[in-house]
Amino acid sequence: MTQPEVQFARTLLTKHRAIEAPSTFTLLDREWDVLPGVFSPSFTGASGLFATWVPYPVGGSFLEIGCGTGLIAVSAALAGCRSVTATDISAQAVCNTMSNARRHGVDDRIRVVVSDLFNSLDGPRYDVIFWNSNFIEVPEDFVCAGPLEQAMFDPGYAAHRRYLAGGRAHLRPGGRLLLGFSSMGNCRRLEHHATALGLRTVVVTSEVRHVPARVEYFLLEFVAS
Repeated sequence: MTQPEVQFARTLLTKHRAIEAPSTFTLLDREWDVLPGVFSPSFTGASGLFATWVPYPVGGSFLEIGCGTGLIAVSAALAGCRSVTATDISAQAVCNTMSNARRHGVDDRIRVVVSDLFNSLDGPRYDVIFWNSNFIEVPEDFVCAGPLEQAMFDPGYAAHRRYLAGGRAHLRPGGRLLLGFSSMGNCRRLEHHATALGLRTVVVTSEVRHVPARVEYFLLEFVAS
């Protein structure tokens, strides 16, 4: 992990730890609840970009990994997905997603599960799977102090490899496996994992933001090579 990434993560962690009570933020012309200990999309431009970029399968099924506040899962339901499943390793994030599903009147179409990636999922497959990943790489022996650090750091990129390896098993035929990523992540290592699993990485769209340093955000798709 390089020094700019360290500083970016530390700044974000400080902002998140200052949230000591439930509050709201505005994004995509809607109000959203955020609970203490849950990653807030209000502090970076990434989640808002991904929420507008993801090709929601209207009339189909959608799975979001690492749902946090539920911004993208709720947006999927509002966009017309027939069914939405959202998972997060944090029980607080699961509560947060359900709160926003109720706020926007789509709680009848969203199922939220505490899960480490796909571990707690069984049954149906999905038309689209998306994860706004914890793209800042740290050494394999790094121990995350809690859910906020888990939302930002991936020791040894183990979670990214597990996502690529497990995602295909949860897709319907013709389904799409997507990843929200950033130039602050290790693009080379991600590509290595994809290639080893027989996948080709496609950039669906990208955009440069200054937060305040220059960062490029990517919506990536992984297809059979």
